[in-house]
Amino acid sequence: MRVRVLGVGMGPQHITPEVADALRSCDYVLAAEKREDDGLLSVRRAIAAQHGLEVVAVPDPGRDRADPVDYAGAVKDWHEARVEAYERVLRERGGTAAFLVWGDPSLYDSTIRVVDRLAERMPLEYDVLPGISAPQLLAARHRIVLHPVGQPVHITTGRRLREDVAAGQTNLCVMLTGTLDLAGLDDWSIWWGANLGTDSEELVAGRVADVLPSLEAARERAKTAAGWVMDVYLLRAREAQP
Repeated sequence: MRVRVLGVGMGPQHITPEVADALRSCDYVLAAEKREDDGLLSVRRAIAAQHGLEVVAVPDPGRDRADPVDYAGAVKDWHEARVEAYERVLRERGGTAAFLVWGDPSLYDSTIRVVDRLAERMPLEYDVLPGISAPQLLAARHRIVLHPVGQPVHITTGRRLREDVAAGQTNLCVMLTGTLDLAGLDDWSIWWGANLGTDSEELVAGRVADVLPSLEAARERAKTAAGWVMDVYLLRAREAQP
């Protein structure tokens, strides 16, 4: 039995030749279905259809997303429930299954961890192929480099933004942003994007205090147009400007 973890960027237009070749070796696509109108599942269906593959949709186990006290524990339990759900399908169907990972499998995605756990529970071989990540596309859209000359970029989440700024980080790429909390960062520069690579893509850039109203409006437009919003942004302090 084999699983292929394939990065697919933000949709069919970002499928690399390497990933396309890998899809030709698969028997079906295995995907989580989070709700009936799951927009990301629709993208996966479009990719699978281009390669003549069936999508086996597995209802995604519930998860506490309200900011649980034990966040890591809640995620671990969710991952384990996913492992059990996928294991049932893999044992029943066998063959070679593909997981189509939004963006790149290496950044804020659980698929590799889940598949690694599956391999502990059943006879399974798997490999991973990269995709275009959201930070890459953000940088391309805004025609920027993610870091000042010779300096690092700190990749983090919206949940950890305040903690990281307090720790002295001045050049941050922020992902998984449930809400935008930019209070007190008025003089920082921001390069922001939502639903990158889709028909509902929105882009805003400038000094935070100057662009915040238009950014919030753009975020709401993206959410209204797609039914969901997935945004990422680069945030840079004045003293870190190149």
